[in-house]
Amino acid sequence: MLKDLKTENINNSYFDGYYKDIWRAAIPDELTLKEVDFMLQYFNLKPGYKILDIMCGYGRHALSLAKKGMLVTAVDNLSDYIDEVKKIGQQENLPITAIETDVIQYETDDSFDLTICMGNSLNFFNAEDTLKLMKTIDRYLKPGGHFLINSWSLTEIVAKHFTEKGWRETNGFKFLTESKYLFYPTRVETNHTIISPDGNSENKTGIDYIFSISEMETMLNNAGFNLKEVYSIPGKKKFILGEPRAYIIASKAN
Repeated sequence: MLKDLKTENINNSYFDGYYKDIWRAAIPDELTLKEVDFMLQYFNLKPGYKILDIMCGYGRHALSLAKKGMLVTAVDNLSDYIDEVKKIGQQENLPITAIETDVIQYETDDSFDLTICMGNSLNFFNAEDTLKLMKTIDRYLKPGGHFLINSWSLTEIVAKHFTEKGWRETNGFKFLTESKYLFYPTRVETNHTIISPDGNSENKTGIDYIFSISEMETMLNNAGFNLKEVYSIPGKKKFILGEPRAYIIASKAN
């Protein structure tokens, strides 16, 4: 089992099919606006600053930042998302470059003022790949650059909020989950059953790797970062045990 977890990330196909649209509906626009406003203020972003959005999804942050004049590179492994970001960027003449690739293998000749990895995306990767990705991000950040991570799969969160079974309905889709909290490596494996309004169903399995803030800090340090802040409400409230989401801010050490 451990070998399979290391050689293939099953989240690579997690956001295709029905779940891609469910994910879009699950994140309120208001949250994205607040997160982007925070980035603009906290990192003192100005038009022309270069932003790397790793695991950009359908571009909710990348497109918003590009509309503010940032030069954005949006990277994701899912072609549907990248095609959508490209289409909107071209239609609205935005300064955005969308790239479909395995983010662990991402290479560029560019350098960035800020890299973001939002929507719990970093927790798709085990410790080995997370460290690789952090080192890649550090390599392409300018001196004094920052790395912003949004997660709801920290140990300090999951230990309070983990549930084995749950369900909800979004835009007419019924969404049932069965989760297991597993170890070696520590992770939550969740089987999702999605039932569409017309009665068709789709099964998905996803893995969130669980790291404590201390473990995240160690990986960040090993990748060349210093941990600066952890917020639960970006820029307004410091994270405390059990809050539902975290925003981790790290700065390039040298």
